[in-house]
Amino acid sequence: MFKRLLGISLIFGMAATAPPTYAAACGAREDVVKQLEDQYSEKLTAGGLQTAPSNNSVVEIWSSEQTGTFTVLMTQANGISCIVAVGTDYFDIGPIKKPKGSAS
Repeated sequence: MFKRLLGISLIFGMAATAPPTYAAACGAREDVVKQLEDQYSEKLTAGGLQTAPSNNSVVEIWSSEQTGTFTVLMTQANGISCIVAVGTDYFDIGPIKKPKGSAS
């Protein structure tokens, strides 16, 4: 029983330390965007509105053709943006073409 309680305590303790890591990747949108543009040569590639019952936010994908890097940015209504994901080897699939012909 003691081992199980200790294991659960460790898991929840480690989970409690995770938010500050993500908090370090948040800031005023204009500051985050300036850093993406200046340091990584990334430009806004795609975006959309994420709607949830209690929270609306804008999700954006910033990418660079020169470096191949990309960043997924989520901005809250209060103007605070958080980096959700980053990566390399970004590719764009372009628009999806609809087949010609009549709908069935």
